[in-house]
Amino acid sequence: MQDPIELYYWPTPNGWKISIALEEMNLPYTVRLVNIGKGEQFEPDFLKIAPNNRMPAIVDPDGPDGKPVSIFESGAILQYLARKTGKFYGNSRRAEIEIDQWLMWQMGGLGPMAGQTHHFLTYAPMMDPPQILPYAQDRYRAETARLYGVLDRQLKGRDYICGEFSIADMAIWPWACLWDRQEQDISQFPHMKAWLDRCKQRPALRKGRAVAADMRATPTSKEAQKILFKR
Repeated sequence: MQDPIELYYWPTPNGWKISIALEEMNLPYTVRLVNIGKGEQFEPDFLKIAPNNRMPAIVDPDGPDGKPVSIFESGAILQYLARKTGKFYGNSRRAEIEIDQWLMWQMGGLGPMAGQTHHFLTYAPMMDPPQILPYAQDRYRAETARLYGVLDRQLKGRDYICGEFSIADMAIWPWACLWDRQEQDISQFPHMKAWLDRCKQRPALRKGRAVAADMRATPTSKEAQKILFKR
């Protein structure tokens, strides 16, 4: 029996990507919680695995050539797990190229833009003193809407982003499912809405999304905000 993969995790959209993937791929794993509100992402042992002090990260004891390997960056982890299992990465090189495009779209576009939308709409107004910045709020809200327009057009006539369910869906769904928090009008994106609902019907996706769900909370303490936003 394969030794479990160690998942360094906190229940955020980037963390959900990997817990969802591990569940969808039916890989055994052990959760190592990294409490980002307490600064555990800066601890030396974690930095050896994830030098960018961000989670998620994994350690696979059964890496290439049977030797352990550690991987950080959620997109790289998804690619690694898909190649390891031969699942959710298409059935041809052309399919893999398309999946990679949408994975990079999420990593370079949707994730950063939606993340900034969350920051300026939710977190910045709670800071001491409150930071209510209409220009930043409008800019990131609008860019997130533009990206959802791109996604909606891609999903027209498709069940999933690249036809079949893939790591592209696993990467994008955790951010897109938070559309309400991003102050988006989901009625403007009917194909995206149908896709969100379709993905949510997958038992493995729901199970991955639920990992450590009770630990998820908005960082309201001054100390947590200092760690997350000023370090």
